[in-house]
Amino acid sequence: MSPLTWATLSFASASCAANHEPIEASSVSEQASAAQNHAIVTQKISRELNRPLKVGVFVGVPNIFVREKNEELHITATKGKLKIKTKTKRQQTADRRVFKATGSAPGQCIAIATDRTSLNKACYEGEIIITANGNKLSAINVIDMEQYLRGVLPYEIGKLDESRIEALKAQAIAARTYAYKHFSSRSSQGFDIYADTRDQVYKGLQSATETTDKAVRETEGVVMTYNGEFITAYYHSTCGGETEGIATWGRPDHPYLKNKPDLRPDGTPWCKESNYTEWTREFTDDELQDLFQINAKEAKANVPSFSSIHSITILDTLKSGRIHTLEISTNNGKFTAKADKIRWLFKRGGTILPSSFFRIHRNGNLWILKGKGFGHGVGLCQMGARARAQAGQSYIQILTHYYSGITLEKFTK
Repeated sequence: MSPLTWATLSFASASCAANHEPIEASSVSEQASAAQNHAIVTQKISRELNRPLKVGVFVGVPNIFVREKNEELHITATKGKLKIKTKTKRQQTADRRVFKATGSAPGQCIAIATDRTSLNKACYEGEIIITANGNKLSAINVIDMEQYLRGVLPYEIGKLDESRIEALKAQAIAARTYAYKHFSSRSSQGFDIYADTRDQVYKGLQSATETTDKAVRETEGVVMTYNGEFITAYYHSTCGGETEGIATWGRPDHPYLKNKPDLRPDGTPWCKESNYTEWTREFTDDELQDLFQINAKEAKANVPSFSSIHSITILDTLKSGRIHTLEISTNNGKFTAKADKIRWLFKRGGTILPSSFFRIHRNGNLWILKGKGFGHGVGLCQMGARARAQAGQSYIQILTHYYSGITLEKFTK
């Protein structure tokens, strides 16, 4: 494809999908009738999956604080040994330490954090295993899957009210599917899944609400599969009106993770209530010269030493319109950045670009980026799901839109 210019690729104010068909159903009622025919298959959970999840809550940290029986413990590590200090006892040394919750009420769950301030709000169920590796600590939360999800929903999609509980249910199923898919994926580190954006954000029960708990409870055991396998249930904040496939990471698209428009019947994005439906960022010439050098490794770009930027050109795009190849021409040659990694090339103050769904033009000494969306754009659009739920769509309608051709299965023990 020939290089594309700002003029030929500029965004329309409402939608970037003018050349696509609308969403599968033109109204909520049409989608409802289709969803009624999507049965949930019940089956007994396999032996391999019938165990607690192991969550890497803190991995490679220098300090851990735990409150046990109203006493605060400060744990550090030295040469692979735990050093445990309290105000009333002499320092103890141990190879590992296990803490067990006695209930879910405040003060009965495990209070554990990496600083004293956070300790006052922390609440983890199950058990926590603390180990040392050299001078660093890891805390693994061994917890039932459904209890784990109670600590995921408030952080991944927000504390929504009853009018949007179907979005919470969709998120619960996506997060449950993602977790089961990643069982034993971090086994070399002693756990299944990270408790941060490397996998799914999980912070125990400190922010669980009656509504988020209800969403987990009413979808207990439900997962998404495709051809008998768990899907990789990616999700993101805001798609800007069009989702993307995993081509954005340079991989062949999955049948259930396809680029598709995500538009209301009036042609506006379902996620239009998001602050990131449209966004603008501005950079000076001098600033980009520094940022491109600093961010080259994270962006996986072969950036030469240079003193001026001649042009920044979009060479080609993905199906959604997100950038596939961005070419930067300098006084010392050209280099490129690819797809979702482009966001890291422009990282400023520790913050990457909201998405790779943008166009760029120059105005004097300024480079102006006008974009859409927040996140990689793959799978479920959380802001879209919230709006769909409020419009009356069920979690089945929401999931079968964002993940094409899936089967919903319910595990029983």
